[in-house]
Amino acid sequence: MEKYIFQIVRVGTAIILFQTLFFKFSGAEESVMIFSTLGIEPWGRYVTGIIELIASIFLMVPRLTWLGAAITFLAMIGAILSHVLFLGIVVQNDSGLLFGLALSVIFSSSYLLYHERKMIKIPSLKN
Repeated sequence: MEKYIFQIVRVGTAIILFQTLFFKFSGAEESVMIFSTLGIEPWGRYVTGIIELIASIFLMVPRLTWLGAAITFLAMIGAILSHVLFLGIVVQNDSGLLFGLALSVIFSSSYLLYHERKMIKIPSLKN
């Protein structure tokens, strides 16, 4: 059962990240407004999109799931802080949908990191 939950969370997280790419790369009004408010439009929108694309690809490669989850976790920290500090929870009458998605993705990436913790190899500074 745990194997199925892991796969569902892994694929679901990748899908959420991947579906936001259309809005970032197409210059959707809401994305442009968000990144303009943050003062990083358009380059911030493109960089964020590329990071999320890489993360979603890594999430789907079994040996790299841990790395995709780590990248996703860090990206969602940025998204959540952006909402809390600059954008607000509700953006353009979305009823907090984007903020809620960021929360769900940070929780799912945390689960994936915990599940894949044995795959993370931290090099030792000792000889």
